[in-house]
Amino acid sequence: MASRALDAEIDRLYQLPLDEFTPARNALAKGAGAESPRIKALAKPPVAAWAVNQLYWRNVDVWNALIEAAENARRAHKAVLSGRAGDVRAASKVHDDAVEEALRTTLALVANAGHPASDATKHAIATTLRALPGDEPPGRLTHVLQPGGFEVLTGVSLARGAAAKPSKPAPARDTRSATRLPSPPKVDAKALTRAREAAAAAARALRDAEQAAHRAEFEMVRTTRDEDRAAKAVEDAREAVREATSELERAERAAKAASGLREAAAKRSDDAKDALSKAHSRAEAMAADLKKIE
Repeated sequence: MASRALDAEIDRLYQLPLDEFTPARNALAKGAGAESPRIKALAKPPVAAWAVNQLYWRNVDVWNALIEAAENARRAHKAVLSGRAGDVRAASKVHDDAVEEALRTTLALVANAGHPASDATKHAIATTLRALPGDEPPGRLTHVLQPGGFEVLTGVSLARGAAAKPSKPAPARDTRSATRLPSPPKVDAKALTRAREAAAAAARALRDAEQAAHRAEFEMVRTTRDEDRAAKAVEDAREAVREATSELERAERAAKAASGLREAAAKRSDDAKDALSKAHSRAEAMAADLKKIE
């Protein structure tokens, strides 16, 4: 199978209803030749990742608006940290609105596909939408994404930021006729110290909040996975009940048919006994008539 055609088939896998993914993947792997191991390794996405994939495949305008807003927000953060102008608040607001719109659209797609989302799944979908764009190809997510910390968001590390190079000293000038420059304003050292301490405290609070958020997101993802496994176990149990019910119905039909055969055989036996009794009676009557004649 040509590479482009195979990629198209893989794309189709991630557009299918979730319960059709595994059999369709296995069927594709059988005819993929040398690419079969790669196809078999394709992981079935959890509900949240599958839902985000459907947004890409079924409403690309909302998807593109979300990705553009995310990239603009990251550029704004990076610009500020690099000392350039950047409207972080406005860019973040646009990104938040794009995430909300994408979440509404995705939940509608999921509901229409027969997968009403639990609270845990909704949270996992929102988390993944906020973390986009990810490393995987769009439309082929196989796991829930986690937004990185502030440094990951911007791509700039404060701890590793390069210090500005000192500028070269200006050439000596004859200052005898130069206009005297005004002295720089005095800096309130105490106010500066307080500002630095406040900034450091804010940075620590931000770091602590991010760590707490990451822990909460990890717990939520783990809960979502447990919920998916429990849902699968329930579905397997229901399937087993359906199969057992079918077996019981077949057995009952067979028993009923056997009962009918027994009743028919019993009736034939009774009819035969009646016929035999009548034959004996006729034979005895004929024997009596014969004696009278003799």
